[in-house]
Amino acid sequence: MRIVLIHPNYHSGGAEIAGNWPPAWVAYLTGYLKAAGYTDITFIDAMTHHLSDEQVEQRLRALKPDIVGCTAITPAIYKAEGLLKLAKDIDPQVVTVLGGIHGTFMYPQVLQEAPWIDAVVRGEGEQVLLNLVQAVENGTWLTDRLAVRGIAYRDADGKVVATQAEPPIQDLDRIEPDWGILEWDKYIYIPMGKRVAIPNFARGCPFTCSFCSQWKFWRDYRIRDPKKVVDEIEKLVKEHDVGFFILADEEPTIHRKKFIQFCEELIARDLGILWGINTRVTDILRDEKLLPMFRKAGLIHVSLGTEAAAQLKLDRFNKETTIEQNKKAIRLLREAGIVTEAQFIVGLENETAETLEETYQMARDWNPDMANWAMYTPWPFSDLFQELGDKVEVFDFEKYNFVTPIMKPDAMERGELLDRVMNNYRRFFMNKSFFQYPWEKDKEKRKYLMGCLKAFLKSGFERKFYDLGRVGYWGPQTKKTVHFDFDKSRRIDPATAEALTQVDDGWVTMHGPKIEMRRKKGEDLAAAAIRACGGGDEQLDESLEGTAAAGARQNAVPEPVQSSARP
Repeated sequence: MRIVLIHPNYHSGGAEIAGNWPPAWVAYLTGYLKAAGYTDITFIDAMTHHLSDEQVEQRLRALKPDIVGCTAITPAIYKAEGLLKLAKDIDPQVVTVLGGIHGTFMYPQVLQEAPWIDAVVRGEGEQVLLNLVQAVENGTWLTDRLAVRGIAYRDADGKVVATQAEPPIQDLDRIEPDWGILEWDKYIYIPMGKRVAIPNFARGCPFTCSFCSQWKFWRDYRIRDPKKVVDEIEKLVKEHDVGFFILADEEPTIHRKKFIQFCEELIARDLGILWGINTRVTDILRDEKLLPMFRKAGLIHVSLGTEAAAQLKLDRFNKETTIEQNKKAIRLLREAGIVTEAQFIVGLENETAETLEETYQMARDWNPDMANWAMYTPWPFSDLFQELGDKVEVFDFEKYNFVTPIMKPDAMERGELLDRVMNNYRRFFMNKSFFQYPWEKDKEKRKYLMGCLKAFLKSGFERKFYDLGRVGYWGPQTKKTVHFDFDKSRRIDPATAEALTQVDDGWVTMHGPKIEMRRKKGEDLAAAAIRACGGGDEQLDESLEGTAAAGARQNAVPEPVQSSARP
């Protein structure tokens, strides 16, 4: 059984400006498959190597695989669909498989627009892909696909069928990733000039921010043994010369006790490696006295989801943090010697020149080391997407990349929105480059900041930052001629929209009870649940974690869902 896994060649000028990121998904999938006896696996990283379709075709013709799998976040979906069509054109007998968050929820549309895809893996992929591979090897793939848990496919009549869901893997520590499948000399973190890794500390998130769908994708929050995570990091350092890592979790500090254990284990082993995380403002405030210890463990970069300048927007996103809390968290991190990055979401329909200026002034007041203005991207499977309704005009998912203004503000054109965001970047980083970074007293932090500035300037010079070269932005004088080139023929048809509602109904998560409580306004218990889900003053209770996980496991296998989507 020969398996080929492909990472699509998609670039947007977003996070990739800091370097080439190793696709951790392939290491975890490959390790899981090899543990089950499937060792003939080849990985093609078309993104990192900038491979054309012709180059991928040459590799596939030479390899002659039985199964070709491809992953896709939303903006990469068309690239992934194209690669799987290429595989099917080469060999009509090959089994083509799509994984990732987009296919998990958008499979009715994916299978409608890409009928050459034999199966969509829904949710966490390790066990589901193994189920599929075993069915292909046993010869039951075509005759009994309904028995393969965790997939969606088109039956002989063209109907889209989703099989029973595969329960989330509760013991994540039994997944031993095969990091050796990656070409490590290609994955360099520009700020440090060192190899970078993205290991898992936990999967899922117990909170329900309306703009995010990670909590829906993973369905249950599970966390690993901190010692085993450090074992994995030590292996990455010693066997693959990794010098920097970023925890892949949405919020790795949620489980306070285990995050502390993780940091203590890193200190004890003294691996000499620096690392970064994304986390919540409220967790930083909670752990104020622990921040020096986190820094001693190697934590050098924290990205905070401060999200918006106006409290109104924070409430809309269910963040439930205050402006003053954001400012204090940034101050505490900086005092502990940790680089702080404030994340702002801009570009909703109510955005104005005044609100964009407000975010800049707020960034100056809060004084984070770095700031990032991300265009609001309404994931088609998120709660906020449904709330926005017909305000979403663009359905060209290739542009859903955090740098392209999907939403058009009522008070300005998209070109002006982009120009004002670039103006914020220019002013903010010019000030930092002259008056802060070179004068930072902490040598390690100063070196890191100057490295980040190098990455920023490099991407700007190459016109890759924010996809500026591709859209034709050269400064304020071009704001009226910027061209985003949306494919206006792309739509979500009514049948698919209805099918997507059915998908949500059949996809059980640990958050169901919390979301239901949110609807019961006025009850004290409900109010507490809202704060916990949205990131307010409530924190994850370890005793509740087990209860939530048990509830998710109890409801993890819904009946097959059938949509009305047809070609």
